[in-house]
Amino acid sequence: MTIKNHSKVCLIISAAIICVALVLTIFGHGVNLGIDFEGGLSMQYDLKQAIAKGDVEAVLDGMNIQSYTVTVQGSGDNEANIRIKDVAQDDIQNIQAAFETGIREKYPDAEVVGDVNYVGPVAGATLVKNAVLSVLIAAVLMLIYIAIRFDLNSGLSAVFGLIHDVLIMLSFMVIFRAVIQMNSSFIAAALTIVGYSINNTIVIFDRIRENAKKLPTTAKEEVANLSVKESLGRTVLTTLTTLITIVALCILGVPSIREFALPIIVGILSGVYSANLINPYIWAALEEKRQARKARA
Repeated sequence: MTIKNHSKVCLIISAAIICVALVLTIFGHGVNLGIDFEGGLSMQYDLKQAIAKGDVEAVLDGMNIQSYTVTVQGSGDNEANIRIKDVAQDDIQNIQAAFETGIREKYPDAEVVGDVNYVGPVAGATLVKNAVLSVLIAAVLMLIYIAIRFDLNSGLSAVFGLIHDVLIMLSFMVIFRAVIQMNSSFIAAALTIVGYSINNTIVIFDRIRENAKKLPTTAKEEVANLSVKESLGRTVLTTLTTLITIVALCILGVPSIREFALPIIVGILSGVYSANLINPYIWAALEEKRQARKARA
């Protein structure tokens, strides 16, 4: 198999995806933030029998509630989780009482399960801040680690790949906003992908370091091609085994698991894409420029 440098095409594709998401965001169709970020009310009800999601939605529509999500789960699909955005704390009791009155007309034995949870907008803003900070700290620490273990250009290339993967995950959250909301599980997914992506990148960079020592006079792009080729079998096998598990969780899991699994799937694919088709060639370009500056000096 011959490996060639297609990093420019890959970067154009990634930039196009990110630009589409950016345009959608500018026109008001950005990430579909859940109540963990925007604030709101979460209620869990056991309706004591198999339920139709439409019945619950009809009650909420009758209450003139516009922004909500309903998920059905539990033994026999008899539990409904209702999440309502943009709820003032003073309105919680009124909303709960109105919902219970409406739903008991159809399901007379319905009762609340556990606590009624409220997330305020201040808590949601703090969560957004912490999410961004977590990714930035992870990126900086990865840069330091890889710069020490390999070299600065490897660290810069790896961090570029991390930022790329997180942006692609965010872009897909924007493009498929009708399918999935962004809740606190996205933070866990983003940090998981940061770790998974950097693992793939380190494996390839370790091979690059070995080949660069063996072939000191070979063009850096060719060193990158050879290193990607030698690591490709391992990358494909580990990615497939991971994807099998995550896809199964996404298909068979409850909605809260799906909110975690879908970004993970996108992130894994993006991580493999960047680790093999982008990061090594950014390293090669940076190394060629470094050697050119050194030669001029």
